[in-house]
Amino acid sequence: MPPSSWPQFRPRRRRTGLVAAGFAALSTFAAVAGVVPSTYSAAAAACGTANVAQGRPASASSTENAGTPASAAFDGDTSTRWSSAFSDPQWIQVDLGSAQQICKVVLNWEAARAQTFKIQVSADGSAWSDATATVNGVSGTQALDVSATGRYVRMSGLTRATAYGYSLWEFAVNVASGGGTTCGTTDVAQGRPASASSTENAASPASAAFDGDTGTRWSSAFSDPQWIQVDLGSAQQICKVVLNWEAAYARTFKIQVSADGSAWSDATATVNGVSGTQSLDLTATGRYVRMSGLTRATAYGYSLWEFAVNTTGGGDDGPTLPGGGDLGPNVRVFDPSMSSASIQSTIDTIFRQQESNQFGSQRYALLFKPGTYSGLNAQIGFYTSIAGLGQSPDNVTINGDITVDAGWFNGNATQNFWRSAENLAVVPVNGTDRWAVAQAAPFRRIHVRGGLNLAPNGYGWASGGYIADSKIDGTVGPYSQQQWFTRDSTIGGWTNGVWNMVFSGVVGAPAQSFPNPPYTTLATSPVTREKPYLYVDSGGAYRVFVPSLRTNSSGVSWASGATPGTSIPLTQFYVAKPSDSAATLDQALSQGLNLLFTPGVYHLNQTLHVTRPDTVVLGLGYATLIPDNGVVAVNVADVDGVKIAGLLLDAGTVNSPVLMRVGPDNASASHTANPISIQDVFFRIGGAGPGSATTSLVVNSDNTIIDHIWAWRADHGAGVGWNTNPADTGLIVNGDNVTAYGLFVEHYKKYEVIWNGQGGKTIFFQNELPYDPPNQASWMNGSTRGYAAYKVADSVTSHEAWGLGSYCNFSTDPSIVAERGFEAPNRPGVRFHDLLTVSLGGVGTIAHVINDTGGPAQGTATVPVNVVSYP
Repeated sequence: MPPSSWPQFRPRRRRTGLVAAGFAALSTFAAVAGVVPSTYSAAAAACGTANVAQGRPASASSTENAGTPASAAFDGDTSTRWSSAFSDPQWIQVDLGSAQQICKVVLNWEAARAQTFKIQVSADGSAWSDATATVNGVSGTQALDVSATGRYVRMSGLTRATAYGYSLWEFAVNVASGGGTTCGTTDVAQGRPASASSTENAASPASAAFDGDTGTRWSSAFSDPQWIQVDLGSAQQICKVVLNWEAAYARTFKIQVSADGSAWSDATATVNGVSGTQSLDLTATGRYVRMSGLTRATAYGYSLWEFAVNTTGGGDDGPTLPGGGDLGPNVRVFDPSMSSASIQSTIDTIFRQQESNQFGSQRYALLFKPGTYSGLNAQIGFYTSIAGLGQSPDNVTINGDITVDAGWFNGNATQNFWRSAENLAVVPVNGTDRWAVAQAAPFRRIHVRGGLNLAPNGYGWASGGYIADSKIDGTVGPYSQQQWFTRDSTIGGWTNGVWNMVFSGVVGAPAQSFPNPPYTTLATSPVTREKPYLYVDSGGAYRVFVPSLRTNSSGVSWASGATPGTSIPLTQFYVAKPSDSAATLDQALSQGLNLLFTPGVYHLNQTLHVTRPDTVVLGLGYATLIPDNGVVAVNVADVDGVKIAGLLLDAGTVNSPVLMRVGPDNASASHTANPISIQDVFFRIGGAGPGSATTSLVVNSDNTIIDHIWAWRADHGAGVGWNTNPADTGLIVNGDNVTAYGLFVEHYKKYEVIWNGQGGKTIFFQNELPYDPPNQASWMNGSTRGYAAYKVADSVTSHEAWGLGSYCNFSTDPSIVAERGFEAPNRPGVRFHDLLTVSLGGVGTIAHVINDTGGPAQGTATVPVNVVSYP
């Protein structure tokens, strides 16, 4: 417990218990790039004529304008084109969806062609190898024979033939007959929905013929005719059917296909059955495949141990994945017709499980359809999200409370992590709602028709948090909250500040007055896009709404009616379940689907590649991704408008170099008009068990918006220790003109944040240095004592940040000193506003606030050392 002389708003002591090498050069060897040069020959496999690149996800280093996107070079339309910016070098690439044996590339140049270029291939969209030497461009159509294997194909323009950019009407890719058109070996029917005209008994259902188990079987009634069919989920090019007959086989039958399960066509003539395994080559396209039995060979029914289906296109990725689907068992959906008692019972049951379940695997989303709900007190525990399903917050009204308190932790709110509220209105019973949270607990798109109390009952320790796009009609009382960030909202008032209260684009915010009171106030936010959210339309269908980009914004996005933006039907999302493999999730992305993660824990044994512009990856209920075997969990290509939101990335036991990478090394495309956004994405190293990752988040793409992250090297829980959950850095920013709001990064062993890009902006930064260096000697940066929390690289000439705080609590060895909280080049274009450092109870020292400016943070009084501006 703290000394009795500590101030009423006490400091938290809540914890009780550089980027990889640059982009591969053009001369990178194929082995380094992860791309294996093909060894096939024309004699071994002919070059196909189908353009396997048509309609595939595409991206480019730049575009001349919105009318000449990268996708126009892959649309099969010779009247549309891609054109680049008017500079060298430039590139355009396509994702084929899986590794292919590439035998030809055909470029249809517009007048603005390349003078010189190369064709390159890649296995992962990051490391590239040359498929050709330098090629001289020619006007019109240019066909290039190549021999290479890769998933991604790129035209890498070196020099232009004109003063304009590079311009392609079409970019076609052909593959060898051994890749892309061969009959695959994967049984795409296994596990798919099945039905039959009849079954002999309950022990022989239709599904038994598609379960991969040759010890189970389907058998029909003892009569003719009979059939059994399977739904592949989407139309497939079917090349083979393999029937494993039991002794009761068909004397004659046909294989049939259907697009809709209603109208059928014959894929074979009448076939004579044979006992045992019978393999049939065929050529047909359909979503549904049927064995239509005409006559039996025995007096019994038709009986199949297994019914397998193979498709062309390589076959190993399985069938095309469907969009849409149910939201899974951990999403509870309520509607106004339900009784308050039944809704309350469900909420209470989940809360009892989750109230203190800080490192458990359970995840929940509580979703309310449009309407009014009365008499509810929704207490929100760990890994629980509550949200309205209206298009605007006022479409869902709860007459009651949405409550986060800290009774489970003796009135200490500093561990109230990982929970959220979103997109609804609440009318508090006593006029004031309580939301006493810590990190990773966003409060978004909420209309509080009353006041909001951010402190726990009894005003115990509290240190959070984040509000955005919300309207609080009454007063917000932070009370014991030591720091808080509010963005693009409207409030009726604000009562006090402890160390660091930051407002960006908040109508009704207190005036700038740091450090007394400690208010940092910006009238507008430079560039924002609100988080995508799930809702139901007037017909009851689920959709995801993607708000539009705003610049110099203030107040809520829904002040004048519905939030501007784009609505995407759920059918354009792959609705992921925790049982899905990483290969399935990556296939969904390669098909052009967005991803909606339902609540749960997902293990990834390979990287998810987000390569299509404007892809939405949205998690519900703190869906958690754990990379296994040291892989990078998520790679985002350097493309426009990708939105990643609502995820927890939890490091695996084998060290990952990065948990999430946004853009490849040396990404250079401008995304000013349509930036990538990272929102409510949280990173954890240890806590739930041992974990390791060198860097949590690397942002290489220019103009990226980081809107609320918490990168946390755990200081309590399981698997915690200086060498047990190692992690160097929480965030590295290499992209230019990146903007970060609500940046929470804590306890990493070296620099917490490294900012290498030009033109960066950070509005609100909260940090605690690592608690657990064993001694000063083990925590040295060369000859410098310790590492700064926030490092702006010496090469940076333009950077600006507002409202930053760093705290120390060197509990293993209180004699440890951090030389400075913040480190940056001393030049006019690099500017800081409203910084502070604090020693929590005098457990350790931070000698300076920024560089050599600001006195030491030390002593048991726990008084911040403030710097109003630097330089």
